[in-house]
Amino acid sequence: MTPRQASVAVLLQVVQNGRSLTDSLNQQLPKLKAEDRALCQALSYGCLRFYPKLDFLARQLVDKPLRNKDQDIHYLILIGLYQLLEMRIPDHAAVSQTVAVCKSLRKQWAKNLVNGVLRNFLRQKTQLIERLTPENERETYYNHPGWLLEKLQQAWPDDWEAITTANNQQAPMSLRVHQGKLSREAYLEKLVTQSLPATALHQTLHGIQLKQAIPTEALPGFVQGEVSVQDGAAQLAAELLKPQAGERILDACAAPGGKTAHLLETQAGLEELVAVDIEAERLERITENLTRLGLSATLVCADASEPASWWDGRPFDRILLDAPCSATGVIRRHPDIKLLRRASDISTLQALQHKLLRQVWPLLKQGGMLLYATCSVLPEENHEQVSRFLSEQTDANLVPIEADWGRPMSAGRQILPGEQDMDGFFYALICKSD
Repeated sequence: MTPRQASVAVLLQVVQNGRSLTDSLNQQLPKLKAEDRALCQALSYGCLRFYPKLDFLARQLVDKPLRNKDQDIHYLILIGLYQLLEMRIPDHAAVSQTVAVCKSLRKQWAKNLVNGVLRNFLRQKTQLIERLTPENERETYYNHPGWLLEKLQQAWPDDWEAITTANNQQAPMSLRVHQGKLSREAYLEKLVTQSLPATALHQTLHGIQLKQAIPTEALPGFVQGEVSVQDGAAQLAAELLKPQAGERILDACAAPGGKTAHLLETQAGLEELVAVDIEAERLERITENLTRLGLSATLVCADASEPASWWDGRPFDRILLDAPCSATGVIRRHPDIKLLRRASDISTLQALQHKLLRQVWPLLKQGGMLLYATCSVLPEENHEQVSRFLSEQTDANLVPIEADWGRPMSAGRQILPGEQDMDGFFYALICKSD
């Protein structure tokens, strides 16, 4: 299998079947040679990042729509267009290698079609791109669905265009050093010795940003648990919660476990950390991560919003509620969100967030702290959600977050995508009065 053929399979899974980009790539990458995997990833991410633009251009260039059973050829055309628009592959190589995939797909008849479309694009490129204006093709120009553009414009009238620009860029590769094994400075020196340029993420205590992304397994000390891949914004959770020795902590929606691990790394003397997640498969990923890092936690497969089914009645000193959300703050890492998320999802997520807040709050000790977090930029999931909770819960008190990152909101603090090279995240710290 070639990287372009594998990328066709990925796009089919995501666009046709609604499967996540991560899961789709995990299915296809093992079928490729190691040296071909980076190209497959680049093509898959890029095509989904710019899907509205590529889809628009393809429809301008194909005389009549392809049949449902030939949508793989449509996605192959998108892959070809992405190479010609955004990659440094020579035009002739991009065209010939893309056309060659038709044979692998057992659709020799499509060779002339794909070749003609891509060569016509090269001839008409300037005129076609000129048609893409905010006035004529709003969704195509910004590469975002209309409903999300409206929400962003309403919530962030001065920042929405910057948000869309950040969402359409590749995110940097950020790391978290396991402070129980070595210091950030020591790990930076390791990177220097291996000619991997990197800088400290100064908004965090243990974060590092690589100048250029590399395969995870190529990171020095990764297998030994010295470092994990985690965005700087996500690393702020453990620093805000400040776990103390002897405390019992709940990570209420724990998978994939990055924040779970960071809490354990931050405080080795915890009495217990209970990590709850509703999906058994995702809990397995937490187990794998903790094992690599030499850490342990009590893992519970259950619905965090139904504590009666899993809670042992012992209250927690601190709770991290990293609530399920629209993930509109991490689109640059997960461009499939733009295709898979629907406007109707937001009200469903709001209701779940509110239920989770109400249900886990009784599990917190008096004087304890709850950190509410999302990777969303939508007010209804963030400061508006927290304000509603505070108005309903008389023993809940907002703790101001003083920081040099993000921006203060009426409740909590918001980071927008790309600000200080971090993902979009929201945090609010709430104390339970005695």
